[in-house]
Amino acid sequence: METPLSKAGEKLSGQVLRKVEHKLIELKAKVDDLYVVRNKLADLKAQRIGTFRQIDIYFDVPKGRLKLREVEGNNEAQLVYYERENVAGPKKSDVFILSVQKPIIFKRFLGKVLKTKAVVDKKREIYRYQGTQIHLDMVEGLGTFVEFERKTPADPYALRKNKKVLQRLMEKLGIKPESVEELSYGDLIQK
Repeated sequence: METPLSKAGEKLSGQVLRKVEHKLIELKAKVDDLYVVRNKLADLKAQRIGTFRQIDIYFDVPKGRLKLREVEGNNEAQLVYYERENVAGPKKSDVFILSVQKPIIFKRFLGKVLKTKAVVDKKREIYRYQGTQIHLDMVEGLGTFVEFERKTPADPYALRKNKKVLQRLMEKLGIKPESVEELSYGDLIQK
């Protein structure tokens, strides 16, 4: 018997373009003024990648976090699942990403099988500096943030080393330890 979900499943087959798995060390901090951070990044000669509007739909899942990310002007979306410790400081994340074509169909499918937890609408300015991706985020309803992401091997030595790299970058950009957030935007928007 054919159901709306089985029809959606048929349409979804073949829509996953690629998958990526990696480990990250990441950090997010609330900041008052992105202009100050932007100027410090310019002084460090960080490479500016661009500015993008991203909408993340977080879904209620039993473990970890699951979100569908759509980027304005892009025909594909990313389904991102990650497990991360909730600590205020550099933290390890295990990330699994699927790139998906036709996100409208996929979003409809997910909305049928999972409960939406939160929707995060943000303008993200992306930079790269010495192997770290830096995001300057203006998040609707939450304010302005700086986020660091750095790929890392899973061994304990590499994790410690990359956490120290992010701590030094915090100091260079004048980010105070007390401004570091432990939660995701999806969690913060629900508070």
